[in-house]
Amino acid sequence: MEPHIPEPSWRKPVGVLGLLAYLVLYAGLVASFAATLSALPTVLMIVAYVVAGLAWTLPLKPLFLWMNTGRWTLRK
Repeated sequence: MEPHIPEPSWRKPVGVLGLLAYLVLYAGLVASFAATLSALPTVLMIVAYVVAGLAWTLPLKPLFLWMNTGRWTLRK
């Protein structure tokens, strides 16, 4: 008996396209603040870019959950 191979999901390609669109928009938003951030002292500028470099990941948990399960939230 052959193992069951699940059908490929359309959610993953759609999710990847959504992820790419989100990254382009987020990068544009951060870049729009470049002039303001460059006026900050170096230490604050580094902190701001580190925060911006990590903050983009926070809204992606629901997207990745949807891509893998078809749900936007975990079941309780």
